[in-house]
Amino acid sequence: MSSRNMNSRQTDNSNQPGDVLLSIRHLNLSFGGVKATDDVTLDLRAGIVTTLIGPNGAGKTTLFNQITGHLTPDGGEIVWLGDSILGRKPYEIARKGIARTFQDLRLFHEMTVEENVLTVMEHNALPFSFAGPSRAEKRARVDEILTRLGLSGKRRVLAADLAYAERKFLSMARIMAAGAKLWLLDEPASGLDPNSYDLFLRILREEVAKGVTVCIIEHNLDIVVQISDRICFLDRGKLLADGDPRSVLDDPALAAIYFGDRAA
Repeated sequence: MSSRNMNSRQTDNSNQPGDVLLSIRHLNLSFGGVKATDDVTLDLRAGIVTTLIGPNGAGKTTLFNQITGHLTPDGGEIVWLGDSILGRKPYEIARKGIARTFQDLRLFHEMTVEENVLTVMEHNALPFSFAGPSRAEKRARVDEILTRLGLSGKRRVLAADLAYAERKFLSMARIMAAGAKLWLLDEPASGLDPNSYDLFLRILREEVAKGVTVCIIEHNLDIVVQISDRICFLDRGKLLADGDPRSVLDDPALAAIYFGDRAA
């Protein structure tokens, strides 16, 4: 398989913009008496950026954890491309084309930048494993990704020695190398300087244009406005709104919840 064909495999997508890739229906999960997700129903559609917002403790990361198999719901359904993934192990879900980042990034700190990216391209890699390209094809793909993310000069630097923004981009590089169709990004732009943020936004839009579907957790509303095609507002485990950014962000009742001004 040539490098060109490898890229085509990664971005080729028979789904059309707006098609439902991931369908969540009546998802419930409780921790003791606290409902982390409360009858959540939503769809993630192809070729758009969906942002999850809401106050701390709203259930956003918990929802990601259920989609990726790190938590098992008490009830409901999660369907990816027509197949149920409920109860699947995280590595099984990742192999289907769903990848995520974490707030703590979870890089291999004692590995180099290049090694961190190569790990997700191994045939038996956990949690990512989509194909078995040759060593030359892997290297070419890594070169392309690191160049796009401004990390080509850092390829032999340990992840532990990178600046914060560089670590963020390394986390994204691993998702890009995995060839995932759905990216779940947990606060990917937090703490980025303006130049790094511009690069992040450009890369994200380029990947979405190629057919990648993105769902983001974000607290900075300035970033939310710039990045989102659609917003889902969660509070206390419930989905309160799902729509275009302006209609959700301009809702005074939701703003009161978000900024802690709700009625007692």
